Amino acid sequence: MPDLTRRHFFHSALGAVAASPLVRAQSPIPVYDQRARVALVHGEDRRKNIYEALKMIEPDIAPALKSKRYVIIKPNNVSTRNQLASTHADALRGILDFLEPYRKPVVIAESSAGDTREGYETFLYTRLPGEYKPLQVKLVDLNEEGLYEVIHILDANLHPVPVRLAKRLLDPDAFVLCAAVMKTHNTVIATLSVKNMTLGAPLHQPPGETRRWNDKRHYHGGVRQTHYGMMLTAQKMRPYWGATVIDGFEGMEGNGPVSGTPVPSRVAIAAADYIAADRVAVEAMGIDADWIGYLKFCHQVGLGQYELDKIDIAGAPLEKVRRKYVLHRDIERQLQWMGEMTEVPPKLG
Repeated sequence: MPDLTRRHFFHSALGAVAASPLVRAQSPIPVYDQRARVALVHGEDRRKNIYEALKMIEPDIAPALKSKRYVIIKPNNVSTRNQLASTHADALRGILDFLEPYRKPVVIAESSAGDTREGYETFLYTRLPGEYKPLQVKLVDLNEEGLYEVIHILDANLHPVPVRLAKRLLDPDAFVLCAAVMKTHNTVIATLSVKNMTLGAPLHQPPGETRRWNDKRHYHGGVRQTHYGMMLTAQKMRPYWGATVIDGFEGMEGNGPVSGTPVPSRVAIAAADYIAADRVAVEAMGIDADWIGYLKFCHQVGLGQYELDKIDIAGAPLEKVRRKYVLHRDIERQLQWMGEMTEVPPKLG
């Protein structure tokens, strides 16, 4: 009979763990290696571009879409008055055209930095329920709905701070479809799918509430903290993401995400993998992919594919649509996220 004392068992277990190739200390940490497929459509009709991009990735998303009770479309309405900065109604029509055969109820849901319903009126989203009656389209202001889950990100002092994320965007019964816009940005170089979702999810005070609060502001504690906070938020949201489509029919360059100027890129990009879709968009904008910290972080923690040679692009050749976007005037300060942390004490111990 072997000696099965507690000490013998303990040492045997340690030996088994040390021998395991999965935890051997000298083994390299594995990287995200799953290939991704991204649709890239180039054409002169915004609505058609969006529809065709989604059709090209339909085999990747149809099973999940069929399994869900309803669809959420999350537009990017950072401005409620400037159409160039915000998701166009024709982009939403392209998505709704694609969704029609699935006969799922659709909720268009946003937490704009301003008055969400003002944006719905300004950009004529209010016409969509009447145009797509079988889809039972509803327009929801996430701030007004007020339901949330809490996560913690880092503030300007690298201390944890709680933020409220719209609970609807974390609904396991929903197929969440991001309707992003291709734009430069004043803090994180470029804003695409991941930026639209992670900074669209934090809430602020609902209409009519006198006490003013805005959890989106917690993300602007510094150039490093913004990238890291977005990655933490993406980790929370990623299990609920279904697909993304980026409208680059008329992108924005210069002082985005609100005050830039138009670029007629005439493209639409779609994928089930948000990180891969954003990487293709970054390439189409002629931006150095190493500059986009939050996307690199998302790739590093396994949320999606950011290595171009592991992304299969269907449709238009990337080299034919690539245009070098003018970046925000603060680009040099934005890129300081890549440098060393000099504002804290040196290493101790």
